[in-house]
Amino acid sequence: MTVLTQFAQSRMAWMILMTSAIVLEMCALFFQHIMKLDPCVMCIYQRVAVFGLLFAGLIGVIGYPFRLIRFIGVLIWGISSAWGLKLALELVEMQTNPSPFSTCSFLPEFPTWMPLHEWLPSVFLPTGMCTDIPWEMFGITMSQWMVVAFSTYLIALVVFIIPALMPTKKA
Repeated sequence: MTVLTQFAQSRMAWMILMTSAIVLEMCALFFQHIMKLDPCVMCIYQRVAVFGLLFAGLIGVIGYPFRLIRFIGVLIWGISSAWGLKLALELVEMQTNPSPFSTCSFLPEFPTWMPLHEWLPSVFLPTGMCTDIPWEMFGITMSQWMVVAFSTYLIALVVFIIPALMPTKKA
Protein backbone atom coordinates (compact mmCIF):
# COMPACT_ATOMS: atom_id res chain seq x y z
CA MET A 1 0.00 0.00 0.00
CA THR A 2 2.87 2.40 0.66
CA VAL A 3 4.08 2.08 -2.94
CA LEU A 4 0.58 2.90 -4.20
CA THR A 5 0.34 5.81 -1.78
CA GLN A 6 3.72 7.18 -2.87
CA PHE A 7 2.75 6.86 -6.53
CA ALA A 8 -0.69 8.45 -6.01
CA GLN A 9 0.95 11.40 -4.27
CA SER A 10 3.65 11.81 -6.89
CA ARG A 11 3.88 14.24 -9.77
CA MET A 12 4.16 11.23 -12.13
CA ALA A 13 0.61 10.02 -11.37
CA TRP A 14 -0.80 13.43 -12.23
CA MET A 15 1.41 13.66 -15.33
CA ILE A 16 -0.06 10.36 -16.56
CA LEU A 17 -3.59 11.71 -16.07
CA MET A 18 -2.75 14.96 -17.85
CA THR A 19 -0.84 13.25 -20.68
CA SER A 20 -3.60 10.73 -21.33
CA ALA A 21 -6.13 13.56 -21.58
CA ILE A 22 -3.85 15.43 -24.00
CA VAL A 23 -3.57 12.27 -26.13
CA LEU A 24 -7.37 11.92 -26.21
CA GLU A 25 -7.76 15.57 -27.22
CA MET A 26 -5.14 15.16 -29.95
CA CYS A 27 -6.96 12.06 -31.22
CA ALA A 28 -10.24 13.99 -31.30
CA LEU A 29 -8.65 16.81 -33.28
CA PHE A 30 -6.99 14.28 -35.61
CA PHE A 31 -10.35 12.63 -36.30
CA GLN A 32 -11.99 16.01 -36.86
CA HIS A 33 -9.40 17.88 -38.90
CA ILE A 34 -7.32 15.18 -40.62
CA MET A 35 -9.85 12.38 -41.10
CA LYS A 36 -12.68 14.92 -41.64
CA LEU A 37 -15.08 13.23 -39.18
CA ASP A 38 -17.63 15.76 -37.99
CA PRO A 39 -18.16 15.86 -34.20
CA CYS A 40 -21.70 16.04 -32.87
CA VAL A 41 -22.74 18.14 -29.89
CA MET A 42 -22.38 15.14 -27.55
CA CYS A 43 -18.83 14.62 -28.85
CA ILE A 44 -18.09 18.26 -28.08
CA TYR A 45 -19.43 17.87 -24.54
CA GLN A 46 -17.24 14.78 -24.10
CA ARG A 47 -14.32 16.84 -25.37
CA VAL A 48 -15.04 19.37 -22.61
CA ALA A 49 -15.08 16.51 -20.06
CA VAL A 50 -11.65 15.41 -21.30
CA PHE A 51 -10.43 19.00 -20.95
CA GLY A 52 -11.68 18.75 -17.35
CA LEU A 53 -9.46 15.69 -16.88
CA LEU A 54 -6.56 17.59 -18.42
CA PHE A 55 -7.20 20.47 -16.00
CA ALA A 56 -7.39 18.04 -13.05
CA GLY A 57 -4.05 16.58 -14.09
CA LEU A 58 -2.54 20.06 -14.39
CA ILE A 59 -3.75 20.97 -10.90
CA GLY A 60 -2.20 17.77 -9.57
CA VAL A 61 1.09 18.33 -11.38
CA ILE A 62 1.40 21.81 -9.93
CA GLY A 63 0.13 21.12 -6.42
CA TYR A 64 0.80 17.41 -5.83
CA PRO A 65 2.62 17.94 -2.49
CA PHE A 66 -0.46 19.55 -0.91
CA ARG A 67 -3.42 17.41 0.18
CA LEU A 68 -6.01 20.16 -0.36
CA ILE A 69 -4.85 20.76 -3.93
CA ARG A 70 -4.80 16.99 -4.59
CA PHE A 71 -8.37 16.90 -3.26
CA ILE A 72 -9.42 19.62 -5.73
CA GLY A 73 -7.72 17.70 -8.55
CA VAL A 74 -9.42 14.45 -7.50
CA LEU A 75 -12.79 16.23 -7.31
CA ILE A 76 -12.42 17.65 -10.84
CA TRP A 77 -11.18 14.25 -12.04
CA GLY A 78 -14.25 12.53 -10.59
CA ILE A 79 -16.75 15.06 -11.92
CA SER A 80 -15.18 15.13 -15.39
CA SER A 81 -14.92 11.37 -15.77
CA ALA A 82 -18.43 10.70 -14.40
CA TRP A 83 -19.96 13.40 -16.60
CA GLY A 84 -18.02 12.14 -19.63
CA LEU A 85 -19.18 8.57 -18.98
CA LYS A 86 -22.80 9.75 -18.70
CA LEU A 87 -22.49 11.60 -22.01
CA ALA A 88 -20.79 8.68 -23.75
CA LEU A 89 -23.51 6.27 -22.58
CA GLU A 90 -26.22 8.68 -23.79
CA LEU A 91 -24.51 8.91 -27.19
CA VAL A 92 -24.21 5.12 -27.46
CA GLU A 93 -27.95 4.89 -26.71
CA MET A 94 -28.74 7.49 -29.41
CA GLN A 95 -26.65 5.62 -31.95
CA THR A 96 -27.88 2.11 -31.18
CA ASN A 97 -31.55 3.06 -30.79
CA PRO A 98 -32.09 6.10 -33.02
CA SER A 99 -35.39 7.85 -32.48
CA PRO A 100 -36.86 10.95 -34.10
CA PHE A 101 -37.96 12.01 -30.62
CA SER A 102 -34.49 11.66 -29.06
CA THR A 103 -32.12 13.91 -30.94
CA CYS A 104 -29.33 16.21 -29.94
CA SER A 105 -29.15 19.91 -30.67
CA PHE A 106 -27.07 21.46 -33.43
CA LEU A 107 -25.38 23.99 -31.15
CA PRO A 108 -23.85 23.33 -27.75
CA GLU A 109 -25.49 24.92 -24.75
CA PHE A 110 -22.48 26.45 -23.05
CA PRO A 111 -23.00 29.12 -20.40
CA THR A 112 -23.43 32.62 -21.82
CA TRP A 113 -20.28 33.70 -19.98
CA MET A 114 -18.25 30.94 -21.68
CA PRO A 115 -19.38 30.40 -25.30
CA LEU A 116 -16.55 28.02 -26.23
CA HIS A 117 -18.09 27.29 -29.64
CA GLU A 118 -17.81 31.00 -30.49
CA TRP A 119 -14.36 31.51 -29.00
CA LEU A 120 -12.76 28.44 -30.58
CA PRO A 121 -15.08 26.99 -33.24
CA SER A 122 -12.40 24.73 -34.73
CA VAL A 123 -12.45 22.77 -31.47
CA PHE A 124 -15.91 23.30 -29.92
CA LEU A 125 -18.37 23.82 -32.80
CA PRO A 126 -20.31 20.65 -33.61
CA THR A 127 -20.81 19.89 -37.30
CA GLY A 128 -22.07 16.31 -37.19
CA MET A 129 -25.20 14.44 -36.16
CA CYS A 130 -25.38 12.36 -32.98
CA THR A 131 -26.91 9.36 -34.73
CA ASP A 132 -24.07 9.11 -37.28
CA ILE A 133 -21.44 6.43 -36.68
CA PRO A 134 -18.51 7.71 -38.74
CA TRP A 135 -15.77 5.44 -37.36
CA GLU A 136 -15.29 2.01 -35.83
CA MET A 137 -12.30 0.00 -34.67
CA PHE A 138 -12.68 -3.75 -34.00
CA GLY A 139 -16.44 -3.31 -34.43
CA ILE A 140 -16.57 -0.78 -31.58
CA THR A 141 -17.78 2.75 -32.32
CA MET A 142 -16.01 5.89 -31.19
CA SER A 143 -18.72 6.58 -28.60
CA GLN A 144 -18.30 3.04 -27.22
CA TRP A 145 -14.53 3.60 -27.00
CA MET A 146 -15.24 6.75 -25.00
CA VAL A 147 -17.32 4.66 -22.57
CA VAL A 148 -14.21 2.51 -22.13
CA ALA A 149 -11.99 5.58 -21.70
CA PHE A 150 -14.18 7.33 -19.13
CA SER A 151 -14.78 4.04 -17.27
CA THR A 152 -11.01 3.57 -17.10
CA TYR A 153 -10.61 7.07 -15.67
CA LEU A 154 -13.25 6.28 -13.02
CA ILE A 155 -11.61 2.96 -12.11
CA ALA A 156 -8.24 4.69 -11.81
CA LEU A 157 -9.86 7.32 -9.61
CA VAL A 158 -11.31 4.66 -7.30
CA VAL A 159 -7.91 2.96 -7.03
CA PHE A 160 -6.02 6.19 -6.30
CA ILE A 161 -8.51 8.31 -4.34
CA ILE A 162 -7.65 7.10 -0.84
CA PRO A 163 -3.85 7.00 -1.29
CA ALA A 164 -3.90 10.36 -3.10
CA LEU A 165 -5.76 12.06 -0.26
CA MET A 166 -3.73 10.61 2.62
CA PRO A 167 -1.38 13.03 4.37
CA THR A 168 1.96 13.36 2.64
CA LYS A 169 4.79 11.64 4.51
CA LYS A 170 7.91 13.71 5.01
CA ALA A 171 11.14 11.85 4.25
